[in-house]
Amino acid sequence: MHSMQHRSPGEPTQILVVEEEPLVQDICDHLRREGFQAVDTADGIRGLELFRHRCPVLVVLGLTLPGINGLVLCRIIRAESRIPIIILSSKNDADERVAAFELGADDYVTKPCSMRELVTRVRAQLRRAMMPPVMGDVDSLVAGPIRMDVQQHEVHVRGKPIDLVPKEFALLEALMLRRGRLVPRWMLLSEVWGPEYPGDARTLDAHVSRLRAKIEEEPGKPRHVKTVRGLGYKLEA
Repeated sequence: MHSMQHRSPGEPTQILVVEEEPLVQDICDHLRREGFQAVDTADGIRGLELFRHRCPVLVVLGLTLPGINGLVLCRIIRAESRIPIIILSSKNDADERVAAFELGADDYVTKPCSMRELVTRVRAQLRRAMMPPVMGDVDSLVAGPIRMDVQQHEVHVRGKPIDLVPKEFALLEALMLRRGRLVPRWMLLSEVWGPEYPGDARTLDAHVSRLRAKIEEEPGKPRHVKTVRGLGYKLEA
């Protein structure tokens, strides 16, 4: 069974959209505009092939499909993977909704829906799926020479106290919670600046540069806050 945790940190992250034309193109256009990578098809059998060969991180799945219908495809995907599945349906039908959740869907959206709402639900499901195993009341985090006291809002690097502004602290905390794993740009922007933040990558990059200047021995050759080109950042001890 594959899942997000088994992916190589450098792999591109794709969302698979299996839905009727022309809606599938509209959904993909909006996802790409929001910084996601998307692969799409309007056919159920092709959707299963893409799921198995592309290893997406989330599936947006319509129910009325040629080849294999959406509920059957949902069941097959859930049997093979724990990735989030968002069902899109033109019917606000209680029985169908219950069936979808029983077959393993994580969310159920009734069409027509706004693309903004759909993207928000995608982000919410991905945040939940990528939640580190040690969330909650964490008192301290350690990554190599970096020690963070979350409650006291203090950071020490190689034994010396480091003064971080709140956004830098939140950025370092998000990276330390997922040490060794890619944290996508959109997730850092959402967690540090809020889910409604429009997503200016330059703001994130500037904060990463300032953070490196404070915690890295050679900020120009960072050992700890690494860039994963085109995708995001990860913290290495």
